[in-house]
Amino acid sequence: MKPIRLITTAIALIITVFSISGCWFYSFSGTSIKPDVKTICIEPVENKALKINPSLANSLTEALNDKYRKLTNLEQVSDVGDLNVSAIIESYDVRPSAVTADEVAAQNRLTVTVKVKFVNEKHPEENFEKQFAGFEDYDSQRSLDEVEATLCDSIIEKIVEDIFNATVANW
Repeated sequence: MKPIRLITTAIALIITVFSISGCWFYSFSGTSIKPDVKTICIEPVENKALKINPSLANSLTEALNDKYRKLTNLEQVSDVGDLNVSAIIESYDVRPSAVTADEVAAQNRLTVTVKVKFVNEKHPEENFEKQFAGFEDYDSQRSLDEVEATLCDSIIEKIVEDIFNATVANW
């Protein structure tokens, strides 16, 4: 009986040690921020799309700030941080996404493409520059002006989630 109890205790101890040692690298929010990374700088998003939604860049900047503030312990700084995120809205397009038999658009798709540059000052092997895109379809009977705010909110949410996952969740 004693050897089984000893083995059970040893296994429990080993599991506890591995769990505790792994906690410095993982959090319940799904992030994998290394312990020496303490600050983040999220630069205001630039809008260089041909068609401009005047509130999109600011909304995207605020959504990024909120996401990192809520799901990480990183201190947000206005100058260079341990992590640096800069984003440019490259396109804001509306195109038909579904066509009827009469070759008339039944649905339109609003697509937003954002180019992101991520710099990790402490771990440069994690740096990247890539595009993220989000889209939403809407009934072509409605004008873009009617649905634009709702569509943009949904698109921003998707893009911010993708950026967050790519930068600190390593997904």
